[in-house]
Amino acid sequence: MITKETFLNVMSLEPMKHLLLVILLLISSISIGKESNYIFGWSHLDDPILKKPRGGTSTGPKVILDSEPNELWRQLQDKNLTKFEKDRLSILSMVGKYRVYFDFMETMGFVENYRPKQPYQSWATEFVEVIEEKKDFISLQHIIVMYFMQKDGLISEPVVMKHWRQDWKYEDSVVNNYIGNKTWEKNKISWSKKRETWSQSVYQVDDSPRYQSYGKWVHTENFSSWTSNETWRQLPRREYSVRDDYDVIIGFNTQTITPTGWVHEQNNKKVLLKNGQKVLAKELGIARYERIKDFNWEAGKKYWDKTNVFWAAVREAWNKKLNNSNIFKLQNEVDGEMLFNKLFMLADQYAQDEKEVLNKIQAIVDKHSM
Repeated sequence: MITKETFLNVMSLEPMKHLLLVILLLISSISIGKESNYIFGWSHLDDPILKKPRGGTSTGPKVILDSEPNELWRQLQDKNLTKFEKDRLSILSMVGKYRVYFDFMETMGFVENYRPKQPYQSWATEFVEVIEEKKDFISLQHIIVMYFMQKDGLISEPVVMKHWRQDWKYEDSVVNNYIGNKTWEKNKISWSKKRETWSQSVYQVDDSPRYQSYGKWVHTENFSSWTSNETWRQLPRREYSVRDDYDVIIGFNTQTITPTGWVHEQNNKKVLLKNGQKVLAKELGIARYERIKDFNWEAGKKYWDKTNVFWAAVREAWNKKLNNSNIFKLQNEVDGEMLFNKLFMLADQYAQDEKEVLNKIQAIVDKHSM
């Protein structure tokens, strides 16, 4: 708003300066008046679809953010640590209990008559814990535990889901690069490229592969961040469930440690592989992990206690398949049966003390991969 005092000060200036400043003040006032229509990257478009993100429409009970800096983040500030020690601390700093917000927005297009697609937003509450740790290897498992607000105002029973997994390996010699059509190709990394890098291998909820990449952690006085090399990935569920006009996501991942959590940034191209590599659009994505406290994680802890041995056997079966394959192809559905459903049903049976289901895992992995 232009105050009376500001207006009188402007009127006392020379005519030309007076005119220019009035124009600038009016533009500023108009911009402020339209703040309610702000859409990141597309404020100039009057498109109602951009104001209504798709994705999770549910809500959960209020959570309490933990504003106390993570102890591992405090340790990262120690100037006496080596880079390798800081690298490991950064990865371990992702362990914790979180509220997560997921936001994705297309930022530019490269096809005729392009219009940005509806943005995506969702949320989750999940914990991340170490399931394997060596000097040069760390495996982190994500477990979702969510409560929902119901129409009657009551809070639902907890919903538990084994979520994604991220494995980190120092100076990895081999990665399986996604090349499209649910196929991965084994590639060796030269010494000059792998030196001081960490590979990140990301796996689906059923522990089948999603993508692998490698990059370096960078540390300054109060900042630690890792950025991948350019990485090919399958379409995530948020995309393949609503779109079939492109084949792969090609982009860069950045994971940055904050005092009270961490942030996963994505800078992606949406690419159609037919007759080359046609880029339809670019998008930015952010998954913001914020530490929370006084939250009931018991249902997730119980699930993992009962099934972690089963899922360790699943990981071993996938690793055996990947390690022995130069070209690996995944088949999510075989004979009308989904890989995801088979493994999660077996996990539930294992939790009911049906230990013999361990003998079925390798056959399922072999059936759904080539």
